[in-house]
Amino acid sequence: MPGAGHVQRLLPLIHGLSTRGWTLHVLTHARFQATVEHVGGRFFDLFGRYPVEAVDATSIPIPSRFVTYADAYAEPLSDDVALLAPRLIVYDTFSVVAPLIAQRLGIPYVNVCSNHAAVPARTIAELRQDPRVAISPACWTAVKRLQDVHGMPGASPFSYVEMQSPFLNLYCEPPEFLAEEDRAAFEPIAFFGSLAPDLREQGAATVFARTPRTLRIYAAFGTLIWRYFAAVAYDALSVISRTCTDRGMDVVLGLGGHERALAGRAPLAGGNVRAFDYADQWATLREADIFVTHHGLNSTHESIFHQVPMLSYPFFGDQPAQARCCQDLGLALPLVRTPRAPLEPEAVLGAIQRITDDRSAFAARLAEARAWELRTISERGAVIDRVVALAS
Repeated sequence: MPGAGHVQRLLPLIHGLSTRGWTLHVLTHARFQATVEHVGGRFFDLFGRYPVEAVDATSIPIPSRFVTYADAYAEPLSDDVALLAPRLIVYDTFSVVAPLIAQRLGIPYVNVCSNHAAVPARTIAELRQDPRVAISPACWTAVKRLQDVHGMPGASPFSYVEMQSPFLNLYCEPPEFLAEEDRAAFEPIAFFGSLAPDLREQGAATVFARTPRTLRIYAAFGTLIWRYFAAVAYDALSVISRTCTDRGMDVVLGLGGHERALAGRAPLAGGNVRAFDYADQWATLREADIFVTHHGLNSTHESIFHQVPMLSYPFFGDQPAQARCCQDLGLALPLVRTPRAPLEPEAVLGAIQRITDDRSAFAARLAEARAWELRTISERGAVIDRVVALAS
């Protein structure tokens, strides 16, 4: 998938397989070429050769466009992949075309789960009620062809959430983050996590000010949020900025590179509050005391790894469930009762004070959760054994 978060979750698997001597052909967006090659993959410009926009540039949610993509490119892309003589296809759940290619080539395929506890039946039911949904005519045509031509009788515009594998599904969180009753939807399952600390730049510079120690707060909502809810995200960061100004805090706002946020950056910043087009999140969390987050999967587990308590401001998709999970585990506090609700200054200050007052309790829970992350990472060798067995 062309999103940075999706690519990031695949990197530890690419690296782990390449260090065992396997050749990894990685089909993705050109902007990830250097990243792919750094971890041992051989880059293939998937979206340069087969552009999404050429077949569907309007469907909302955006991943529905990859349903259209699967129908449009399954045959020519299968021919390209066949030339690589693959033994196995590994793919992100949203990549609808990948299992179709594997089936056409008669080889096994391994799914890397995209979201937190995204049980297909439950997720699709939620999507059918989502007011954002606007499916293009091209996508509806593709759905019919997937049903009639490509052997997907249950295809829908939301098939991108139900592309699990009958061979193996790699879950990108420790097992403590998946309820027992939800596991059946992902069987056969192996817990792989989403983090790759050894592949990160450990010496990257922090964006916090080099001033006497103050409470360091980092607030960011990733990049995808801005494509759907730019006004809500901007308003939330504005409230955080105004609330924290001149209060003895060092506040960093990450704007996800979005044009709306960048155009209005000046009013967000001032004094002890600074806004950045992009913040190196890994380095910033290493020195943060509190993280205001939308609870994207990667952001959540990066915060846990660095043992930073979270303030939850979820927007949509799996984020509300991820937020509730972290709150139940004692790793986060809510800022609002419902996703995207207006943020109130009193709620921000009250949550910051609660974390400050209960720092030792949060530290204990975060230390326990970090141990889950480290255990999951340490057990990856056995998971890679399962992947290699399929390829062999």
